[in-house]
Amino acid sequence: MRGRCWYRHFCSHRQLRAGRSREPKSGSSKEISPAGENERQRRATTVSENADVRRWNMAITAHMRDGQCELALRIFNSMPCRSIVSYNAMITGYWQNGRFGLAREMFDRMPERDLVSWNSMISGYMRNGDVSAARVLFHQMPARDVASWNAMLSGYARNGLVDEAREVFDEMPCKNYISWNSMLTAFVENGRMDEARRLFELKTDWEVIPSNYLMAGYVKRKMLVNARQLFDWIPFKDEVSWNTMIAGYAQNDELSEARRLFVASPARDVFAWTALMSGYVQKGMMDEAKRIFDVMPEKNSVSWNAMIAGYVQSKEIDKARQLFEVMPCRDISSRNTMIAGYARSGDISKARCMFDQMPQRDCISWAAIISGYSQTGHFEEALQLLLDMNRYGEWPNRSALTCSLSSCAEIGAVKLGKQLHGYLIKAGYESGCFVANALLAMYCKCGNIEDAYGVFHGIAEKDSVSLNIMVAGYARHGLLKEALVIFESMKAAVIEPNDVPP
Repeated sequence: MRGRCWYRHFCSHRQLRAGRSREPKSGSSKEISPAGENERQRRATTVSENADVRRWNMAITAHMRDGQCELALRIFNSMPCRSIVSYNAMITGYWQNGRFGLAREMFDRMPERDLVSWNSMISGYMRNGDVSAARVLFHQMPARDVASWNAMLSGYARNGLVDEAREVFDEMPCKNYISWNSMLTAFVENGRMDEARRLFELKTDWEVIPSNYLMAGYVKRKMLVNARQLFDWIPFKDEVSWNTMIAGYAQNDELSEARRLFVASPARDVFAWTALMSGYVQKGMMDEAKRIFDVMPEKNSVSWNAMIAGYVQSKEIDKARQLFEVMPCRDISSRNTMIAGYARSGDISKARCMFDQMPQRDCISWAAIISGYSQTGHFEEALQLLLDMNRYGEWPNRSALTCSLSSCAEIGAVKLGKQLHGYLIKAGYESGCFVANALLAMYCKCGNIEDAYGVFHGIAEKDSVSLNIMVAGYARHGLLKEALVIFESMKAAVIEPNDVPP
């Protein structure tokens, strides 16, 4: 009993002391004034509001990334307070989704702007092709950073204005690696390889990625000596460096050098194996290509498709089929190749069977089967497939259009040919030689010589095929004077005329 009384007395004493310790002491420096309490609450509220704004900004960015501009705007309008980041997220999202007018409206209504706001608008103008507006905005900026200059530089380069990009590059008060890489890329993409090399020589600490890009530019333009010099100079080569040179030699029939480099490569991945194998395929050396293919430690769809395409090209359709049947990763490209192979060998029924069984088709699939029917003399079926292609919502490419026009010419389907002509004009194909020659031949064979001349006159760069078709068309319809004029122009241009068909 006495123990319990002692315990109650001890607890009440501790509570009394605790209560006294919580009472503010007069004159203590830790006393909290009403003003201090208000400041503490204001800071807590500010932190909470900032967290909310960040969450809203993240939601706006996510919706814009998904193309949901209206939903992003709804969140923006419902925000009780907004930051500059909120406006910038809306501006960037709008121009990334092609809504540039709305981006400009948002920029104009901003209560204040930072560098990100200005830079985002400049990038948007450049991506939209409005170079002059980007230039005006750049000169209006109250301050600029390196990102502002880079936006102008890369924007000029994207729009093909390489000289203007170089002017910006030279005027930059400070440059970073993005500036140098953008300028190098602009020169390489536009084929100005001498200027690219001079720029490259101005800097000694290039990373391997831009070095590889310059090397690939040389390879693309068959400047293998320059590519090899750069390859030998690079202090630290990665797999891309080795693969670029191996592929360059292989693609240009220098297989012995490609093989030497392949053997010397410290790490041979699937791309190196495929590049070497494809070189032999390209040269028609299928036995050697197959030997490499069989010993590859790893194969991808490109490896399989290259071998199948090689057999199709060398008219060994049975070997192509055998490889296709054991291929573990068949894709739309391998099926397209087999369709073309069957059609080229004259087995249009197998080509059609392969086409009908495809789980997915693209415009190349349609072009391959249309070409197959046209080449085997099944012109009406080829044109029917073109109509089916249109019903499935697939747009014909140049190959499909050329074969369809040839089919129209063979069966005299002038009405459909004229419809295709209208499509060519809308698609911008009419002035290109490849398709325009097929259209020209169609009009000539169908007797529409005036329409034929209209097409002939519109071809930007006429080749020997264009001129020979026009001469034959005039001659076939008894217009010998007009045929002679074209014939003489061919001789003046040193173009060899072919025998005029009957």
